[in-house]
Amino acid sequence: MKSIFLDCNDQLAPVWARVIRPDDPKIEVNREVFARDELPSVIRGYAIAIDDHSYMPTPLVAQCPELRHIVFLGTGPASYMNVGELEARGIKVHIIKGYGDTAVAEHSIALMVAAARDIARMDREVRAGTWTPHEGVQLLGKTLGVIGLGGIGREVARIGKGMGMEVIGWNRTHHAGLSVPLVDIDTLLERSDVVSMNLTLGDETRGFLDAARIARMKPGAILVNTARGALVDEAALIAALTSGHIRHAGLDVYHAEPLKPDHPLTKLPNVTLSAHAAFRTLEASMTLLRRAIDIVRTIVA
Repeated sequence: MKSIFLDCNDQLAPVWARVIRPDDPKIEVNREVFARDELPSVIRGYAIAIDDHSYMPTPLVAQCPELRHIVFLGTGPASYMNVGELEARGIKVHIIKGYGDTAVAEHSIALMVAAARDIARMDREVRAGTWTPHEGVQLLGKTLGVIGLGGIGREVARIGKGMGMEVIGWNRTHHAGLSVPLVDIDTLLERSDVVSMNLTLGDETRGFLDAARIARMKPGAILVNTARGALVDEAALIAALTSGHIRHAGLDVYHAEPLKPDHPLTKLPNVTLSAHAAFRTLEASMTLLRRAIDIVRTIVA
């Protein structure tokens, strides 16, 4: 079965070289940037495609009848493809869980602290010649509400507790081993000084934090989202940031990526942005790519 890593970028290429082994199945590596409508020309003829974060619309994938497996580098393929439509066409979408729980959680905490202390805003101002020390928020003793207590959410909770925060959580299901008190979603939003989004994206969670739920958030709260942009109503978020109902947002994910430089979020001073990089550590990337190769190995075998 022919296999291809369809979008290996300059950052992942040296990591790939470190984890690939001589006895692994042959996997072609495409390092050329391509437009979305050029996808068929990249993957045509291949039965297995490893996808970092390229969009794979069903009509384009349908032009490649040989494709039978997509190995998505992460846990949120729904942001980049219609999994149901693809599987109805006989294409299995594989995901990789747990490879970067700590990496993403640490990034969530970094955005939380940056938001609480206006670090990115002061950085911009100092570089522009303005010296304005902004008053921040002390996180010790504040309430951290974690929405979604999978591996990443549990890590966010663990680190938050270590910082002296009171941690509460909401999860779609109750399972053993949770060390975080569970509350209903309205209670979490009303009590939390910081809300961390850590849900997976699916039909039932798309738009989870809608205008009504944003309105229930504690005035002056901080929102951190390192999960998926589509979990949050973007227009309602922008309105809440503009009014000051949400003090600050730390965002790593967006409805459309890459985020365009003229997007309204880039114009708001009370937003700290990163480029969907929460999982990008060498340690996490090595684990991620090795697991992807092992999935290909299993399929080929």
